[in-house]
Amino acid sequence: MFQNLSDRLTDSFRKLRGKGVITDADIDATASEIRRALLDADVALPVVREFTKKVREEARGITVTKGLNPGQQVVRVVHDQLVEVLGGETRELHFAQRGPTVFMLAGLQGAGKTTLAGKLGHWMKEEGKRVLLVASDLQRPNAVTQLEVIGKRAGVEVWAPEPGNGVGNPVQVARSGLNYAIENGFDLVIVDTAGRLGVDEEMMQQARDIRNAVNPHEILFVLDAMVGQDAVQTSVAFRDGVGFTGVVLSKLDGDARGGAALSVRGVTGQPILFASTGEGLEDFERFHPDRMAGRILDMGDILTLIEQAEKKIDQREAEDVAAKAMSGELTLDDFLNQLQQVRKLGSMKKLLGMMPGAGQMREQLENFDEREVSRIEAIVRSMTPAERNNVKVLDGSRRRRIAAGSGTTVAEVNSLVKRFEAAREMMKRMGAGGGMPGMGGFPGMGNLPGAGKRAGARQPKKSKKRSKSGVSGNPAKRRQQELKAMLPKEQRQGSAFGVQQEAPRPTMDDLPDDVKRMLGGFGG
Repeated sequence: MFQNLSDRLTDSFRKLRGKGVITDADIDATASEIRRALLDADVALPVVREFTKKVREEARGITVTKGLNPGQQVVRVVHDQLVEVLGGETRELHFAQRGPTVFMLAGLQGAGKTTLAGKLGHWMKEEGKRVLLVASDLQRPNAVTQLEVIGKRAGVEVWAPEPGNGVGNPVQVARSGLNYAIENGFDLVIVDTAGRLGVDEEMMQQARDIRNAVNPHEILFVLDAMVGQDAVQTSVAFRDGVGFTGVVLSKLDGDARGGAALSVRGVTGQPILFASTGEGLEDFERFHPDRMAGRILDMGDILTLIEQAEKKIDQREAEDVAAKAMSGELTLDDFLNQLQQVRKLGSMKKLLGMMPGAGQMREQLENFDEREVSRIEAIVRSMTPAERNNVKVLDGSRRRRIAAGSGTTVAEVNSLVKRFEAAREMMKRMGAGGGMPGMGGFPGMGNLPGAGKRAGARQPKKSKKRSKSGVSGNPAKRRQQELKAMLPKEQRQGSAFGVQQEAPRPTMDDLPDDVKRMLGGFGG
């Protein structure tokens, strides 16, 4: 969603690189480009004005920081202001001290409230909460049925005493759902309310009645991130008519310009708490302003990536595979298991997009075929256990059979095997401290025992290159050889006991010319 904005901001910073001093003219030019980029992203004008004003003030007042050049310091200023616009520090959720906590969802029809209720229930379930979804949207056709289906997929219970489609009292449904949750020991109640195609008083009154009936701890306004400026007007109307404590952004994975996400905090004063980043139940995450600012400025979001990996990847299995890889014992079975673990994290494009500098390879990411991962998995699954354990047994006939079984070509099978063997060799060398093939050892490891060579392995002796004439290329050593050659033969050799016999002491005249000149300089 923020790709265009990210590219525009990155281009504006590129002009500052390499400058030793940032002048007021540079700051004004950069601020103007940032202003145009934000307006093109459909950010609300009051937010844009305040943002560029603070950037100018902070950039003019920056002091020299060790390790950061002036251009990087401007980037830091913009990053800090983005964090502030998006909400500052991440706010913790409000939970009840006793009894069930109640979250109420509000918003326009089509914003994704019902789907988001299931995602929020699934997310809270993974956090150890026992969740109850309450179907209080009795206006939209089949809204109750949709919530029941989503609740079943999410593995949470749904309270739906009324069929909906215009039948039933939504306030009574919300009240009875809360009573059911109290009686049955639920930790969290999520109330899905009705929306409209536009803001009207009937909708506001129904939302106020449900709010008064259940006294929610959080009222979450579901905002369609693709709407743009109209979303800001809708959020203000809800704030004044019903009131809400936080915002949930839906459809954040869309291709809209993202102005709503950057505007809603500054206009309403309420923080963004969650973000929906895809169609799956797992595509839902807590909103962290600092991490989102990092994504916009192409700094990546490693913390979110780590959190997702900790939740979905088996730590013990990952450690075992890493140990096998470093010892050179990695098999295609291990590779397949790790591939399946990574696929739990979601789309490969999404994962790679969280890496720092991903914006510089956006074209490659866009052209990346997600089906390639499925083809690799099909190739490995078409092998026998013995073939996965030892790819050396794969002759031509076996490779043809694997290609036919996986629906691929022999060339694709050969490519996978070749890449796997290269990766295994690389990991083996890294485990032995030798670094990556073709790159030598790792910097700073050359003096460590075993670094660059396998510890304990016999190393071939290096033969010293000698001149064919036996004369040293070092002038001092060459002169020493000449003096030694001038001595009698018996004085050149040591005694039988290895003790050198006394030789005439050389004088200044015997020293090489370059040494004489150096000593003469000291003496003068």
